[in-house]
Amino acid sequence: MDTEVDTVPAGTRIGAHDELAAVERPALGDEYESEPVPLSARRGLWSVSAVWLGFPMILTCAVFGGLIVYSLGFWRGMLAILLGNLVLMGYVGALSYLAGATGKSFALIAVDTFGRRGYRVVSAFLATVVIGWFAFQTGLTGSILAATMGWSERWTSLGAGIGYVLVTLLGIRALSAIGVIAAPLYLALGVTAVALALDDASWSAALDYSGGAGTAALSMGAAVTLVVACFIDSGTMTADFTRWSKNGRQGFLAAFSAFPLGNSVALVIGGLIVALGAAADPARDGGNFLAILIDQGGWLVPVAVVFVFVNLGSVCAHCLYNGAVGWGQLTGRGMRSLSVVLGAVGVALAVAGVWSHFETWLNLLGVIVPPIGIVLILDQLVLPRLGRARPVARPWRRESFLAWGIGSAAALAAHEWAPGLSDALVGMVVGAVVFYAARVVAGDRETALERKAVA
Repeated sequence: MDTEVDTVPAGTRIGAHDELAAVERPALGDEYESEPVPLSARRGLWSVSAVWLGFPMILTCAVFGGLIVYSLGFWRGMLAILLGNLVLMGYVGALSYLAGATGKSFALIAVDTFGRRGYRVVSAFLATVVIGWFAFQTGLTGSILAATMGWSERWTSLGAGIGYVLVTLLGIRALSAIGVIAAPLYLALGVTAVALALDDASWSAALDYSGGAGTAALSMGAAVTLVVACFIDSGTMTADFTRWSKNGRQGFLAAFSAFPLGNSVALVIGGLIVALGAAADPARDGGNFLAILIDQGGWLVPVAVVFVFVNLGSVCAHCLYNGAVGWGQLTGRGMRSLSVVLGAVGVALAVAGVWSHFETWLNLLGVIVPPIGIVLILDQLVLPRLGRARPVARPWRRESFLAWGIGSAAALAAHEWAPGLSDALVGMVVGAVVFYAARVVAGDRETALERKAVA
């Protein structure tokens, strides 16, 4: 049963919107950066689902799906994609349920679990990481069109970045609209690419594909981590999107549209491109099918160019929205003014070419993110149902940071010394065990103190 919308914890500093935010409300609507979304402003299931559906249906996922199949072969690759999406379904779905039940953004939810001051560390970390992804995808736009169309990489990145910022300024409505466009466009062009690939291959050849990476192949655990890590940052911040749901159940269903549905489609298409032998360089570009469309010529060329902007624009707008809402709560400023500031930083990094150095760093940071979400889920959804209520609000929740720290350390250790395991799953499991144990010890201590006070 969905819980009622909570109020912001006592003692939490909620910054007032700046003058720009106050002026923009009548025309563009309030984005509720520093307070729960009221029930009167909640949106329907289809609208919120569209926000998540189009987000994972991007070329990046086609690349990753192709890399997984290139490493593991078709059927083992499909298994890795399935397992990774099931993990994301449970993880993002639980956090989305919590968001729909409370109407709170990620930052506001983090206040309850990490403390009135401690939440700033977690929120600032994730809100900064997603701006890194915004810069990466903006630079990737210029890089892709420079390689396929011969356009200027820097000018293309600049123009695309400005456009992505303008889309983000429209708020949650724009994210829903771009999802409605991006998802069917990806599906249509992905299926077209697969159909073109079948001109020179067969379904039986694809199903029998055993992989081509050899000794450089990913392990099953690493492949599952790749699926999870691709969206673990924004997946942890899913509340920024799914707080607009009418209740917890609709919040979960909105996330379900992405994990496993949209994300699986995106990854499987990339995997099929590789299995059919149509990928130009599967070891580096995985299942990127853009070249297949452009090489076909004719009307597919302009459509493919539009696809790049819509496709990467979707993920950029989502990431910038996450970052702006997060920093909005931290600074007390409006989402739109921060979108301009943070977007300018991201575009500058993309135009300067710095984005090309981000991918390994951002993926490594993704390894230490999963324990954050697990701690939130246990603290606010699981343990209360087991009779272990959360302690009163404090400036810092030490047990939450302890679980995050140890879980992250375990994930990094697995990344370094146990490549056969899934880093993300190791971090989740260890973080969950540490947090549960810490809450049991803390609860027993609190009970003993209460009895002593009564006596």
